[in-house]
Amino acid sequence: MKKSGIKKNYNPSRSGSIATEAAVAYQSMSVLKNFAIQDDYTLIKKARQGLKTDVFYLLADTIKMPEKTLASIINLSPRTISNYREQEKHLDANYSEHLLKLINLYQFGKEIFGSLEEFDLWLHRPFWNSEDKPIDFITTPGGVDLVYEEIEKLALGYPV
Repeated sequence: MKKSGIKKNYNPSRSGSIATEAAVAYQSMSVLKNFAIQDDYTLIKKARQGLKTDVFYLLADTIKMPEKTLASIINLSPRTISNYREQEKHLDANYSEHLLKLINLYQFGKEIFGSLEEFDLWLHRPFWNSEDKPIDFITTPGGVDLVYEEIEKLALGYPV
């Protein structure tokens, strides 16, 4: 009997994994663009409606951040998010607002830095002339706003 040449551990969903991962990341960012809200009024209205937990998981997957870490950033326990998902419950307004601001931040960061990987590297580097890192500030919605403003300055040529 002729062997097919396919390894025992072959998984068709993993074939071309680099291309597949790129396609998934692109689709995820496209889906997240639906949640990228630039004006505060619309953002607050959307946050007050509450976001589905799927948005949380989609963001974590897209930015390649462990769910536990993202949950910590928005000040919510991973178990609570899991419970919300099981109960098909929407996130509260304050968590939804924080998540929407993070989506905006990552969209803008990708636009300015060219990729999420480059943006993530920048987030983990200290600010110019400081020991503080941008990633340390995104645990509050106001901190997300501050980091967004710093990226705007950077885009205009100011050292950050």
